[in-house]
Amino acid sequence: MSSSKNISKKDIKGGVVVSFKITLIFTILFVIINQNFTIRSIGYTFLISAMYSFGLGFAQGVINDLLSKKWDWINHTNLRVWAGIIATVFYTVPIVLAINYFTYIVISDNDPATFFKGNFIWYHLFYIILSFGVSAFLHARSFMIEWKKSVKKESTKQEFVAKTETAKFESLKNQIDPHFLFNSLNVLTSLIGENPNQAEKFTTKLSKVYRYVLEQRNKDLVPIIEELNFARTYMQLLRMRFEDAVEFNIPETVSNSELKIVPLSLQLLLENAVKHNVVSTSKPLVINIYEADNYLIIENNINPKEAIGKSTKVGLQNIADRYGLITNRGVKIENNNKTFKVSLPLLYKITDIMYQDNLENSKYVKAVERVEKLKEFYQNLASYCIIIPFLIFINLRFSPQFYWFWFPAFGWGIGLFFHFLEVNNYNIFLGRNWEERKIKELMDKENRQKRLR
Repeated sequence: MSSSKNISKKDIKGGVVVSFKITLIFTILFVIINQNFTIRSIGYTFLISAMYSFGLGFAQGVINDLLSKKWDWINHTNLRVWAGIIATVFYTVPIVLAINYFTYIVISDNDPATFFKGNFIWYHLFYIILSFGVSAFLHARSFMIEWKKSVKKESTKQEFVAKTETAKFESLKNQIDPHFLFNSLNVLTSLIGENPNQAEKFTTKLSKVYRYVLEQRNKDLVPIIEELNFARTYMQLLRMRFEDAVEFNIPETVSNSELKIVPLSLQLLLENAVKHNVVSTSKPLVINIYEADNYLIIENNINPKEAIGKSTKVGLQNIADRYGLITNRGVKIENNNKTFKVSLPLLYKITDIMYQDNLENSKYVKAVERVEKLKEFYQNLASYCIIIPFLIFINLRFSPQFYWFWFPAFGWGIGLFFHFLEVNNYNIFLGRNWEERKIKELMDKENRQKRLR
């Protein structure tokens, strides 16, 4: 069953179906082992399997859900593990003994005095360990479900950080585009000889452009007025480069000073407009920026360059990706072959899908490693609890004079014990969290040595 705030009818139905499947599996398995295919034997085996499947499997599924409500696997892992162990032991042992009593004493009409004597003890042990295996499977299943949810959530956070950093990198890379810088320096070189005063203004505005890029590259949102002022400076720079071939209209004021947009998005759109269109006195590039319906519209006429080739739309995708990470409102792109229009959502704040924490300072990687260790441990435990009972059964069935099952049970059990200590980061000789303490000790030693140099 899955853990949820309420155990629904769907959960109960699912638990019944799973328990019934387990009943059928064990019925078939034991009928084949016993080689008794009579109706009576099959019915008897089915009844016993159903008692165990529903009395232990289904009931422990309910207990598992209740425990998961109290202590979730991700935030209270140790408490959840110990609660599961204690609840399993205190519930399983008496239920197994009760079912065995009903089976061997009530149905089979054996002497009650022999219930804890002879081979009956091994039968009890066999069914108790087998029940622990089923319980371990149920707990491991619950753990895996919660772990997958946690990994999905953390993966979303990691994806956000990765995409944001990639978007910022792409943005910065586009701003320092070698082609744009080369052209700007060419313009500056020609202005120095022809018009030193204009060259000085050009240099000042160019420095403002790149200073703004460096200041804003690590921000998620900036006030719209700052971005418009930057766009004005950038367009003036383009105006010096292309003179009358570029016309632009940028508003001096905004409807609300609290409105924000993604930083450097205007520069990308303006540079794209210049890159993909003919810019000449006979075919001037006209760019209009204005507000409409809570969007900032960037619109330009289309005079496509024939030699430019097919657009990769990297700049537009960059902007769309960054907006997609911080808001549910998407970027609108319209092209009617006469004008090209991009509408950027105007925002007040980053919405809930934005994660503010820095994964570099989080314990995500460490948590994933611990979860992997826990997963391996539960797989090991489930295997032990399923295989050892069958070894006991085979031993008692075919060679009861020598209890050889103790060797694999004891050897594997020791390995399982040390595996459990490893999962909890405990060493018998070095204590708990010894690796972290040793790493910290070595780092402190290295820091002291650096200070003495």
